[in-house]
Amino acid sequence: MDNADYLDVALRLTNATLSDVPALRAALHDEPWWSSRAGDEDLTALRPVAAGLRRVLDRAVAADHDGVLREVNALLAEHPLRPRLSAGHSAEPNWHIHMADTSESPATEVAAAAAWGLAHGIVHHGPGRFGRCGAADCDNFYLDTSTNRAKRFCSPRCANRVHVAAFRSRQREG
Repeated sequence: MDNADYLDVALRLTNATLSDVPALRAALHDEPWWSSRAGDEDLTALRPVAAGLRRVLDRAVAADHDGVLREVNALLAEHPLRPRLSAGHSAEPNWHIHMADTSESPATEVAAAAAWGLAHGIVHHGPGRFGRCGAADCDNFYLDTSTNRAKRFCSPRCANRVHVAAFRSRQREG
């Protein structure tokens, strides 16, 4: 994984419902090493991490730079990186770095990776590139990497729903 992947983990964890273990596993679907091992303890441990990530992004959206700094540093302090070089999990070396001791629960590494990913994303993109979905029934956050900073929705699904609803409303009025 690279830093962009860790930012993606942070955003998926932030936007996940975390109502049960299957929801957690769905949020971690791109990381089978974590998702296949995730259990009730990880769910319990990651709920406050997701809340902390949401606090950071709430402050980023509000342009509260001091709040972003405070909240990110709190996450990094609470979930410190303990990098470990790994040759992979198969016979052929696949060199990569784990963010924490992999013998611990997945939550330990996911929390460290998400905190690091969000911190790195803020450094790389700036807090002004994060937003909250413009769909009335969605509270998800997103990273806007468009050149004109025009992103308003967390996903094409939310954008399509809002645009179709607006189109249908115009058709009824016209």
